[in-house]
Amino acid sequence: LLCRGMQASKNKNTEKAEPFYRLSVPKQKTSSEIINEARNVLRTLRTRRPFTPTEDQRKLFGSGSSQAPQNRPPSVFSLHASSFDLAESRPVSGVRLSPLDHKPVLVTFAKDEYSSISLPKPPASAAEVRKVSSARARLFGRTSRGSFLSAKMVPPDQNEEKLDSEEPAMMNNLCRSNNNCVEEQRSYTPFNDESRRLICNECISKSEREDLLKGTAGKFLFQLRGESDQTKEPGINSSRPRITGWKRRVTGLEDETRINESEEEESFWHIKILPILRELEKEDNIENLCLACTKLYQALNEENMLGKRLKRRSVLLKTLYKLVDVDSDPLCLKLAKIILAMKVDGKNLLSVCKLAFKICRNEKNDYIVQNDRLLDCLLEVLRTEDLQKNNEALLYCMGAIKLMSGNAVLLNEMVNKGAVEMLLQLMKQINNIKENDTYFSNLGHLLVQLTATLRNLADLPPARRQLLCSGAVSELCAALERRVDDKDVCIYIVRIFSKLSFYNDFCAALADCSRCYVLFLALLNKYQKKQDLVIRIIFILGNLTAKNNQAREQFFKEKGSVNTLISLFQTYHELDLNAQKWYHEKEGEGKTHPKDPSEAEDVLIKLIRVLANLSIHPSVGAALAAAHRVVELLVTVLEYKSVDDCEELVINAATTINNLSYYKVKSSAVQDKKLHIAEMLLKLLMSNNMDGVVEAVRVFGNLSQYHEICDFIIQKKIYKFMIALLDAKNQDVCFSACGVLLNLTVDKNKRALLMEEGGIGKLVDCLQDFGPADWQLACLICKTLWNYSENITSAASCFGEDTDTLLVLLTSLLDEEVALDYSLDRDLRDYQKLYWEREFKPVAEKLLDRIQSHHFLPTVTITPF
Repeated sequence: LLCRGMQASKNKNTEKAEPFYRLSVPKQKTSSEIINEARNVLRTLRTRRPFTPTEDQRKLFGSGSSQAPQNRPPSVFSLHASSFDLAESRPVSGVRLSPLDHKPVLVTFAKDEYSSISLPKPPASAAEVRKVSSARARLFGRTSRGSFLSAKMVPPDQNEEKLDSEEPAMMNNLCRSNNNCVEEQRSYTPFNDESRRLICNECISKSEREDLLKGTAGKFLFQLRGESDQTKEPGINSSRPRITGWKRRVTGLEDETRINESEEEESFWHIKILPILRELEKEDNIENLCLACTKLYQALNEENMLGKRLKRRSVLLKTLYKLVDVDSDPLCLKLAKIILAMKVDGKNLLSVCKLAFKICRNEKNDYIVQNDRLLDCLLEVLRTEDLQKNNEALLYCMGAIKLMSGNAVLLNEMVNKGAVEMLLQLMKQINNIKENDTYFSNLGHLLVQLTATLRNLADLPPARRQLLCSGAVSELCAALERRVDDKDVCIYIVRIFSKLSFYNDFCAALADCSRCYVLFLALLNKYQKKQDLVIRIIFILGNLTAKNNQAREQFFKEKGSVNTLISLFQTYHELDLNAQKWYHEKEGEGKTHPKDPSEAEDVLIKLIRVLANLSIHPSVGAALAAAHRVVELLVTVLEYKSVDDCEELVINAATTINNLSYYKVKSSAVQDKKLHIAEMLLKLLMSNNMDGVVEAVRVFGNLSQYHEICDFIIQKKIYKFMIALLDAKNQDVCFSACGVLLNLTVDKNKRALLMEEGGIGKLVDCLQDFGPADWQLACLICKTLWNYSENITSAASCFGEDTDTLLVLLTSLLDEEVALDYSLDRDLRDYQKLYWEREFKPVAEKLLDRIQSHHFLPTVTITPF
């Protein structure tokens, strides 16, 4: 901000004027954090985050997905009871049975088709296991056609076969020919601590019963009894086989605790669960079915019978699967919650996750989803299920969670339940899958749902903190690196970075990830014409380079970084030119240029912002100032685009030119094109857009250091416009205009112009209006007046009628007690005092001294009487 006219007389006219924006005193760090130095010659640019429209429909993949529908899992599918696998639902015992100490005596039958019937025992081989399993499946298939829960109390005198059996599948061979109903019937007496009776009645045809009884001399009946209750049924021959101690058979001779647990579960099933299941089979009212499901879940939860612990789990699940066919989202939500809580796997896990996804697709279901806590069950699936084995089920599970994240209440609930850490752990597992792995491609679909959910979570401050603390940057970069060919994954990760780079702490963490620049450049080169991806990467780079000087240098040093930016500039400049020509041709048809920036304009806006931010770094800025192609493209924007067409684009281009004009390098492209730039700026200066006017004045402030530009300003009468701007009553406008006038007054031949249009009076008014609140502006005004008054002979002839006002004003502003506002907080007051002492005071004292030394009081003649 020093000028020739301010130097001592012996050094007069020996120092070249410096850019008027440059500060002659370094800013204190604490002060710079408080004061926004918008006037620095090198200014960063801000812009809006790219807009992401909300999808019209809730789906796995948005309408902008890069993959064809046939290459990705469907969002719409049919789901019925038949979609579930009944055989898979058989209960899994958590107890390893101990071998019996004795061999039971088996019932001997005649050698016919039923001679293979024997007491239940562990299968001897894997083949036998499969045989039993298939038999169970056939039985359950038959029972599913009838009401297999319609158990009846069997009178003691009823002439039916009674089997005390835990599993109806063990009697499968007795039921193969049954063409009527096959149903599990249980009869029990009241329970006490010593005895229990379970009667299982299997219905078979009369002919089968007669054939069976030929070799048995009576009824085929097992008496199950407790340790202290030895009651026998009438008609049972003592020579017939008996299994004493049923409880010991079930528990494998475990201790009394396990025996009691088995009794409790049996009681729990018959008293609590079975009545609810019968209600579910018979009830037709949706509301009652939902209430029954709620009771069922509560009962299971209270007795800790969720998961795979319940022995009759298969019977329960088959009942629930049938109800899936009922066309009711509230009911299906209840069913999904219970089925998930029962820890199904395989085909059933996939089907229930699809069911959950189908429910969440309807936004109207958000309220019931929220109240029924389906989210807990889905998060548990993500936490516990095997990634590779159940990747398709996890896809729909994650898809349902993604749809939930579109609801603000559910989104907050996810954060509270630790979803952020859980999703990052899942991403880490996916990142560990190698590209040649069979599951690699399918897991890409899952990663799309996961990153889409993280993008929604990134809106919440607690989630952002968790992402930062959990090392999300490195995992997201790793995913981006591995999935560079998957545009869908890339766009969601880039959207996450786009949101998070708004915040300084995350921006710093991303800047510290050195490979992010290489990844961003690779994506820009690969997807150059994919506007949605390009604009977000450019936006992220703009945020990084706006806040971190190291990031500016590091990005600039990456191979091909500037060439990539130039290539993008050319590509979208051509697209914008073509769009503009189209609008001009269609003007007669009523087509007008849209108010908001087009897609091409938006890319150019954010791309120019990156260039402006990069130019803050001294070495990078000097290199860009010498990059003729960069400057040519910036000037081209000013040539073909008016501020009315796209205000932000034109102003950004002018700001970047202003930044580059600061650097006085030998091969400066700005210096080479300075006159052409001045002509383009004149168009902006004459516009009705005040922001555009101020930006043009700023550029003229730097360019006016060149004699050719000063002559241009005089020739085009631009100086009159600058004097007029002093009346704007706006500090920034006055500051910019005063900067141009300061540089004009360096030339002795141009100082007299300041007297035109009342320039001196307007400068004094600005000093009076803004001086105490803006010492930078006050200093700039004093320097301008100092330059102007270099050859002063009389204060009155130099400053005219404003002389006395200026003297009083300078005297007042140099009084520390009057000038400085001590009511301000300490940091701000220190900042003000810094500029007052180092910038304003030295210049103001010299100016005051000069005026006073040339201010002559009028001579008063006294006439004698």
